[in-house]
Amino acid sequence: KIFSAYPGSRFSDIELCEEEGIPTEEFLESCYAIVPVLDKLGPTVFAPVKMDFVGNIKKINQKFITNKEEFDTLQKIVLHEVNAGVAQVRNSATEALLWLKRGLKFLKGFLTEVKNGEKNIQTAL
Repeated sequence: KIFSAYPGSRFSDIELCEEEGIPTEEFLESCYAIVPVLDKLGPTVFAPVKMDFVGNIKKINQKFITNKEEFDTLQKIVLHEVNAGVAQVRNSATEALLWLKRGLKFLKGFLTEVKNGEKNIQTAL
């Protein structure tokens, strides 16, 4: 495991840094806390989503651990990669963040469909 996700690892618990943005470590912990949910939803159906999700978390974490003080917010990671000219490089933390955001949006949409009463997984997907 990347993080020792604790039960309180929720996006709503993250305190935004006024000027600097989203704290990297807390964001990654919240993302990682979602992984067991994907297993519960359907270990076969959601296996590709889970692999993608975990892979993107790891890519961002790998960047974060190279300098936890410098990369304490997601915005600082992105700005660093933009300034270094690597933000659009395959497997960059910036690309991983983009795909992680898309994965979260997809999951939110799916869960909203289920919450609204959709019983058919394929339809909800």
